[in-house]
Amino acid sequence: MDALRAEWLKLRTVSSSAWLLAGMVALTVGVGATVMTANRCPAGTTCLEDTTKLSLSGVQFGQAVVAVLAVLPLCNEYSTGMIRVTLAAIPRRPAVLAAKTAIVGGLVLAAGTVAILGSLLAARLILPGHGFDAADGFRPLSLADSATLRAAAGSVLYLALVALLSSGIAALVRDSAVTVGVVLGVLYLFPVIAAFVGNPVWHRRIERYSPMAGLNIQATTGLKALAIGPWAGLGVLAIWATAALLAGGLALSRRDA
Repeated sequence: MDALRAEWLKLRTVSSSAWLLAGMVALTVGVGATVMTANRCPAGTTCLEDTTKLSLSGVQFGQAVVAVLAVLPLCNEYSTGMIRVTLAAIPRRPAVLAAKTAIVGGLVLAAGTVAILGSLLAARLILPGHGFDAADGFRPLSLADSATLRAAAGSVLYLALVALLSSGIAALVRDSAVTVGVVLGVLYLFPVIAAFVGNPVWHRRIERYSPMAGLNIQATTGLKALAIGPWAGLGVLAIWATAALLAGGLALSRRDA
């Protein structure tokens, strides 16, 4: 509890934390709204868009801000030398990493919930005016629908797992710029590689086992065509995050400050 209180005090007294959380919400909702505005379903045509996934498309950009937010608490202390004071006050190094991760993860869960609810609200306002209405077989997005609820809740968990993954890599790398680069590479590089892989077997394997398989949680239609199921894909990201935290915790325990 002492470690949690200390990390909460440090994080809430740094103005960049609030700005990054607000930026994540704005970017997630804004990009989602832009994507929805750019898509239309002309009258008299059959559209197969997954409107829930469309409304949550901003998560792919909001996760970059989450990565930056999760990296800074630990890497900034290493860059300023404050990590020595932290470890002197709390000698149990795994407790330090756990406290930092818990505080950042909790904040991302809260901000992510706001961002996802904002995206769904934007969808209810934008999509009907672009042809995605009841006349064409599209119901207004609602959390009362189990598939939409799963996609929304899963997207919040996805952002939290990205925060945990970033915290683990930060403990391993220690430098903020390098860590952000590594995290963004892990998140965005695999889909680029998959796009250039001609072998269908390896293409599917990359889609199944890369961290962004977690985004399959947003799909509400065409589930049989996915390389991996929604919850299983989120589980893959959870494995990546767990592995990063274990490696980061081990490095934090064994290396000098």
